[in-house]
Amino acid sequence: MRSMLWRWGPALAIMIAIFIASSQPSDDLPNFGLWDLLAKKGGHMIGYGLLAAAMLRGARGSAPLARAHVAWAFALTVLYAMSDEHHQSFVAGRGASAWDVGVDAAGAMLGLAVRVWRRSPFPRR
Repeated sequence: MRSMLWRWGPALAIMIAIFIASSQPSDDLPNFGLWDLLAKKGGHMIGYGLLAAAMLRGARGSAPLARAHVAWAFALTVLYAMSDEHHQSFVAGRGASAWDVGVDAAGAMLGLAVRVWRRSPFPRR
């Protein structure tokens, strides 16, 4: 049980943080003026990039990194993004957005790319 919590705990913690953040009504969200779109979509990308890296940790466990682990991590992250958008459709002033799922998926890809690159056996210069 401890091994399972060690592997999946970070992903679970990030998922809880995303759920809490997406539960805020739109009137309670800060407005960053001209930077609002960049700040919010950038937040999506960073959050889902971190979630994807945490999902990879859970999917991989102590096994050598394989493409299947990366694929599972990406799929689980995008499924969570879709469920979070559905959840937002029940929050005052918020709604589900396929565009946001796309931004989340891009963040997941970027997070996984960075994670895999950091684990690459090829020498870096």
